[in-house]
Amino acid sequence: MSGAPKSVESLLALYERRGDEHYGEDVTQRSHALQCAALASGDGASDELVAAALLHDVGHLLGGDRPTGWRDDVDDDRHEALGARVLASLFGTGVAAPVALHVTAKRWRCAVDPAYLAALSPTSRATLVAQGGPLGDTERERFAAHPSFRDAVRLREWDDAAKDPSAPLRSVREHEPLLRALAARPGPAHP
Repeated sequence: MSGAPKSVESLLALYERRGDEHYGEDVTQRSHALQCAALASGDGASDELVAAALLHDVGHLLGGDRPTGWRDDVDDDRHEALGARVLASLFGTGVAAPVALHVTAKRWRCAVDPAYLAALSPTSRATLVAQGGPLGDTERERFAAHPSFRDAVRLREWDDAAKDPSAPLRSVREHEPLLRALAARPGPAHP
């Protein structure tokens, strides 16, 4: 992953450079990220989960432009895995694990709640097909037993709700102190 952000500054710069891009929804990447973080914060989420909410779709920004002929229902950019790898090196698993699992959380919700599937945005329904569709029985059990299950499902709820095109635009720099504090925490995932 050459060119991947290796610091909080380069991560924020990526959002400043590419955050006004759309990805099939009626909001920009930046607006979606900020709305998601605000919802997490409003729900009393931990600092790590607020950061995960803010940065959960960073993999879309890292992946570059989609090639001509891209189809949401066929092509999967695996943005959750790409983003989680970058975030793990900067912040550790408390931020990276919910990001890595937020697509699986969508697939789980679709499997256990038909009303959830019906309420997904058209883009989320299309990407669900490329992401493997609703989880099967064994996958659901395995996911529900994962230590980050609850955080991933919470993140997914905020992700789905953070698509208001009329939300006020702000700067990702508002979250810079939080991100710097998380990156400065000692531990094996924080070089």
